[in-house]
Amino acid sequence: MRKVPKLQRPGSRKRQRPDEREVSESERLLFGGPLRYDMGWNQHRDAFLELNFRAMLARLPSLLAASLRLARQADPRAARVVLAAEVGRGVVQAVSLLAMNTILGRLVGDGSIEDRLRGAAPALAAMAVALLVGAVLRAASTYATGRLEPKVERVATELYLERAAAVELAAIEDHAFHKLLDTAQYGARSAGRMIMYGTRVINAIISLAAAAGVLTVLHPLLLPLLVTMTLPSAWSALTNARRRYESFHTWVQHARAGHLLASLLTEPAAAPEIRVHGVGPFLLRHFRSMSETAEAEQARLARLAARTGLFAAAWTGLATAATYATLGGLLITGTMALAVAGTAVIAIRSGSASLNTLVLEINQLHEEALFVGDLQRLYVEAAERAIPEGGTALPEDPREIRFENVTFGYPGESARPALDDVTLTLPLGRIIALVGENGSGKTTLVKLLAGLYRPDRGRILWDDVDAAEADRHQLAERIAMVAQDFKRWPFTARVNVAVGRSSAPLTEDRLAAAIGEAGAEEVVTDLPRGLDTLLARHFSGGHELSGGQWQRLGIARAAYRRGRILIVDEPTAALDARAELEVFEKIRALADGGQTVVLITHRLASVRHADLVHVLDQGRLVESGTPEELLAGGGVYAELYALQAEQFTTQVARQMSAEAAPQVPASSKAG
Repeated sequence: MRKVPKLQRPGSRKRQRPDEREVSESERLLFGGPLRYDMGWNQHRDAFLELNFRAMLARLPSLLAASLRLARQADPRAARVVLAAEVGRGVVQAVSLLAMNTILGRLVGDGSIEDRLRGAAPALAAMAVALLVGAVLRAASTYATGRLEPKVERVATELYLERAAAVELAAIEDHAFHKLLDTAQYGARSAGRMIMYGTRVINAIISLAAAAGVLTVLHPLLLPLLVTMTLPSAWSALTNARRRYESFHTWVQHARAGHLLASLLTEPAAAPEIRVHGVGPFLLRHFRSMSETAEAEQARLARLAARTGLFAAAWTGLATAATYATLGGLLITGTMALAVAGTAVIAIRSGSASLNTLVLEINQLHEEALFVGDLQRLYVEAAERAIPEGGTALPEDPREIRFENVTFGYPGESARPALDDVTLTLPLGRIIALVGENGSGKTTLVKLLAGLYRPDRGRILWDDVDAAEADRHQLAERIAMVAQDFKRWPFTARVNVAVGRSSAPLTEDRLAAAIGEAGAEEVVTDLPRGLDTLLARHFSGGHELSGGQWQRLGIARAAYRRGRILIVDEPTAALDARAELEVFEKIRALADGGQTVVLITHRLASVRHADLVHVLDQGRLVESGTPEELLAGGGVYAELYALQAEQFTTQVARQMSAEAAPQVPASSKAG
């Protein structure tokens, strides 16, 4: 059946990839192409970006309700103060306008100046009191709003971080979800600003209602003229807000790439290579190119905003002239008294200012609500992709963990799965080694073991309990991991060890035991302030460790966790031969104490103490057995072992040959 093309709505336009002329050479070279997001993914496009002013006003109650909910959640008392103060300010403004009408009526009436002033005195006193009360209410509102904004931002940020930290690892690695994380982070700041704009909207509404009520009493024709004066600015503000929001989402990845280039120039890890290889000018050149591309987008927005503002200003000028011409006609025909006309002028100016403020603040509130909407969407999606709570209890003392026909592939990557129909057993209380060449699936297997991923097919059983149905938090409690690229936290050495079990009380005995099990006593002793040394050179008083020292602290962190299963990925990659031997002795001691050790290493000579070796090749299990059985079998393990042994023998022979060669005197070389 031939596919019927989808019809577009009138006035809509198909979203396309960025014009190639808009894509800088830096984007192509560094990032492989344009860093733009097609707005088609965004559910807000139809819901928000094509709204007119009438629809925006229709959404005003929900926007104000959202602001009020945020405020009450953060600080209920301050929220009540703001609401009461703004309502009070509106009432004060209405009283002031009525008092002004009375004052003008008295002053332009008949009688001597003394009598007219005496008649206006009560109204003058009422206005003075109203102004004083208004000042007090404004101060109260300013104070309460100042308290609310940072609290609302903190509450929203905490919830954002809490939800983001609780999702599955696959969600964090998913491009679309990470894009949502990028945009939603701005929602927390927008939540705080919604309080400010919501407060201003409430004040403008009440002030406008007061002015409109007075104008309606003075003459019904003045109210629609007032609205006509303000509509142009409403259209202008809404149009520019839509453009800014769409541009933000389209360019958010480009902005992140620009920040990345800037951070690389000051990043300690990149600093040596930047200086030795002279990378600084290269990064600066591309940073400038990326910035100029972003500046062109800002110039485009400014150009459109200026054109829109010019049209709005012309419309406003014509509407204002018509309003005051109408007021003059009412005076000439005697339809309106001079005192009433004076009050009308003040009410028009006050109402126009309030209406302008209302339009601008509603627009700002609406714009911030778009970003808060992204934040709310993150909350929903993060909840859907969160690590599940509860599940089947794991056996208290399992005998083994079995992989049954397990297949797993990373989304969007190679067509060949990382693990392909793997069946193997991990007997607990032993040392199990996983060996194989790069890309064979070893690290993927242990991530599945730790519950970081779920198999696409097959099962992982703890005795007879399927890990997919087990309590994930209970599973994680039993795992300790030293990954090859484990996190080097920019905190003290004490925290770098204790973060292995951050929920447990931090005790010196537990710290000392973990450091001893890892053989990291010398590392700690050499630190300037011992365990209280900050391990971040880019902070004042910070200290940096070598790769081998970090490796020992990483093992100490795993020992501090006291998980029943210790997963160690390339534990001796940064160690010399003597330190490597010591580490493996420590690992063997852990296994002798009943802990299960799952060891990943390329150095096959290091697994001679393993109880069981599984050999992986291109995602498949090809051999299993003891080191002796595998060497005798003449398979993949034996071949890799022979290659490494030959390489080691060649290196030793070359070194011995170099040491035995006669030394040529320097004078002979010169001759």
